[in-house]
Amino acid sequence: MRITDLLDKRSISLTGAPASKQEALDQMVDLMINSGKINDREAYRKEVYQREEESTTGIGEGIAIPHGKGSFVTKPGLAAMVVKNGVDFDSLDGEPVHLIFLIAAPNTEDNVHLDVLSKLSMLLMDENFAANLKNASTVEEFLQIVDAADDEKPDLNDQLAAQTAAAPSRNAFRILAVTSCPTGIAHTYMAAEGLEKAARAAGCFIKVETRGSGGAKNVLTEQEIKEADCIIVAADAKVPMDRFHGKKLIECQVSDGISKAGQLISRAMSGDVPVYQAGSPSAASSVKASGGAGHRIYMQLMNGVSHMLPFVVGGGILIALAFLIDGLSVDINALSAEARSGFGSITPIAAALKSIGDVAFGFMLPILAGFISMSIADRPGLAVGFVGGMIASGGKSGFLGALAAGFIAGYLILLLKKVFDRLPQAVEKIAPVLLYPLFGILLMGLIMKFCIEPPIGALNTALNTALTNMGGSSRILLGIVVAGMMAIDMGGPFNKAAYVFGTASIAAGNYHIMAAVMIGGMVPPCAIALSTLLFKNKFTKEERESGPVNFIMGLAFITEGAIPFAASDPLHVLPSCMVGSAAAGALSMAFGCTLMAPHGGIFVVPVVGNALMYLLALVIGTITGALLLGIFKKKVSE
Repeated sequence: MRITDLLDKRSISLTGAPASKQEALDQMVDLMINSGKINDREAYRKEVYQREEESTTGIGEGIAIPHGKGSFVTKPGLAAMVVKNGVDFDSLDGEPVHLIFLIAAPNTEDNVHLDVLSKLSMLLMDENFAANLKNASTVEEFLQIVDAADDEKPDLNDQLAAQTAAAPSRNAFRILAVTSCPTGIAHTYMAAEGLEKAARAAGCFIKVETRGSGGAKNVLTEQEIKEADCIIVAADAKVPMDRFHGKKLIECQVSDGISKAGQLISRAMSGDVPVYQAGSPSAASSVKASGGAGHRIYMQLMNGVSHMLPFVVGGGILIALAFLIDGLSVDINALSAEARSGFGSITPIAAALKSIGDVAFGFMLPILAGFISMSIADRPGLAVGFVGGMIASGGKSGFLGALAAGFIAGYLILLLKKVFDRLPQAVEKIAPVLLYPLFGILLMGLIMKFCIEPPIGALNTALNTALTNMGGSSRILLGIVVAGMMAIDMGGPFNKAAYVFGTASIAAGNYHIMAAVMIGGMVPPCAIALSTLLFKNKFTKEERESGPVNFIMGLAFITEGAIPFAASDPLHVLPSCMVGSAAAGALSMAFGCTLMAPHGGIFVVPVVGNALMYLLALVIGTITGALLLGIFKKKVSE
């Protein structure tokens, strides 16, 4: 793909005259609309403005590269505007902008356009190229200039590789760099180009690792890091930092790699650079956050969710297979009530699969808490978060307790780092391997056991009492309550109270309550799976890919499949799932459905009373939850 493949003549203006930055952005969006590559103008416009609020895309030297990415983009595209008299764009160098390129990138698996856009970004660092574009007299000439430069410059991968094609001389100063920005399209590669040019001018060797939307490229090797004289990390996104332990290292925003590349190279060569210590207070974060506190909390949360997801998917599917095998191998109607309680582990193969799946599920909440903590306090937070998550998993607080444990552990380690920072240097060196784990795990355990778990336990007891007292009142209301509780915290006190109440009801000969309990636990994963198919722009790429798996887990009564989605956006996901579950529970009661097995989901339908209406209630609850998710969840930008 060539750069001109993304440019449409209708999206190029050589006579732009906006009076302000806002007017310039609006005119650029209109130009992009002319290409027919945007299916929702307002959504695209909001995304472009939102990106601009994070940090200006006016990179200096009279150039701006605003961009927007999302499902509202049908095909990747570029729009261009030449502003002869310039426009104030809040540029990094404070100078007016004369050349604007607007990027439109879709959410697709085929990311070939990203390399093309990144190549354009690097071309714009060439002053002659930019000047020729500004002076183009016709749209055709503008396109010819772009095409000629595209031919002259090698592809992106070749450009990056060329930086290290020639071995540095023995006495050459060796610099390694990493560049990364949240969007990973333009600034990542412009910073790489800027640093490379500045290093070449200073006569030193440089290799730049870029971490963009297309993944990490030109990755630094262990030997190169060992031989480097200095490291520069110009990033606004997470970068693996432990590999640089003990090296002189400069951390800065990605924009500094564009506008202050020469200063960074000079500082690196001066030797006046601190030595990076992995796990030290200054190394707690390798990203200069471009968002506010809310954005940082969200990113910390998503770090836990993304690491937890494989355990949920792998373990959930294995457990579902165990239910399926038992369902095909035994006549559940012929089983006693006690035998039904072991459904999923009756046949040897099913028992083996379920045991493995249960092990994977056992890691789920510790992983969530551990990696939330690690994103806050770096590696020292990992063990402390694991312990907090394990206590929540084995106790009564469930995934809500694990969420709390992750954040408590992370900020607890940050507090300990400040305390131990005052110790003598000889003692401070052992802090990451002795003091942080010892005091962090001790304090985390005490907080969970005496501050988190007791109130959750008291709540659990109160809920069981309330449900018992409600048993003689309206059956439909009881169905709403127990099914809704199954979706509130998915393993926490509400969920456990409802489930225990349902299983106790089976022993008492009341099978209506267990039917409502199980359908309430089946709806959240199913509703999320359906919503990821119907409302793709409300979920990230990773969520869309894993979403359909929730159909399997939901139908197998594995409510935990919904936890990663609930953890990433609890304010919108939990209420939607609760309403869907409550609706299904009410219908189950209204239809007079019964259930004599404590788990198994769709695989124990043979022992469901009024099974067809039970399935109808499940479908209605699933659709209700999915539609509410589509209404209340915000569109995501990647």
